[in-house]
Amino acid sequence: MRLPLPQVEPDETLPESVTVYEVGPRDGLQNEATIVPTAVKVEFVRRLAAAGLATVETTSFVDPRWVPQLADAAEVLELLGDDGRGPARPVLVPNERGLDRALEAGVGAVAIFGSATESFARRNLNRTIDESVAMFRPVVERSRAEGLWVRGYVSMCFGDPWEGPVPTGQVVDVCRRLMDLGCDQLSLGDTIGVGTTGHVHHLLAGLDAAGIGVDRVGVHFHDTYGQALSNTMAALQDGVTVVDASTGGLGGCPFAKSATGNLATEDLVWALQGAGLDTGIDLDALVATSTWMAGHLGRPSPSRVVRALSAD
Repeated sequence: MRLPLPQVEPDETLPESVTVYEVGPRDGLQNEATIVPTAVKVEFVRRLAAAGLATVETTSFVDPRWVPQLADAAEVLELLGDDGRGPARPVLVPNERGLDRALEAGVGAVAIFGSATESFARRNLNRTIDESVAMFRPVVERSRAEGLWVRGYVSMCFGDPWEGPVPTGQVVDVCRRLMDLGCDQLSLGDTIGVGTTGHVHHLLAGLDAAGIGVDRVGVHFHDTYGQALSNTMAALQDGVTVVDASTGGLGGCPFAKSATGNLATEDLVWALQGAGLDTGIDLDALVATSTWMAGHLGRPSPSRVVRALSAD
């Protein structure tokens, strides 16, 4: 029996197409306490690509002392071969040392990871915001010189567990500074999942007023309070066309314990298909991949769609 699909009711308030930026292999796995075998990570990326996910963030060249789960970044890319290279296979690099390792692995795209708040910048990067921007400058310059595509993540855009609400102007300032370094794309992170739809509209308007249009913006929502999908749809209504999601709803942040899983890719694809958008993603294959990975992690997927379709 074929899995059910949503009834299609086209939504003219949404963009004609949406790019799903899959972060499961990196952001999804980074907070897992049990080390996932390298071969499983490689198979995970390949299954995601086979399911139709064009952009897959594969790993991170962060210091393995801080994120042990991703200590095998070079091995993952070596085993992936051409499947792990090119602009559609970004890797996270925290600094020039990480960039050196990424370049040795032959990557085609990188991402840097900044913070909208001083508290998280110190906990995540052991630097102030000013110091972190200074650290990223040579990373972006060298990446562009090597012909790499560069993404700039900004975390804590909608709230911070140590500082509370984050002023929109403060977020816009940090975003502008990263984009001024030469990033091709910006990803707005709701790291602890406290954002709401009105907040999303307000921040995107603030970025637009600062010269950062929605054509250069992606959104990255965590689902701590069940708001990830509604916040994403609000961003799409404002013209955003890039959405970060994690297969099976995997994820979290090792430096912010209140951060839970990401928006589940399956939940996003279900909503987009129901709105009449062709994502090019095979939902059946995606659910099968999530179920397979959940087996390796020893627990069921938190994705509502995965649970419903698996039950069916």
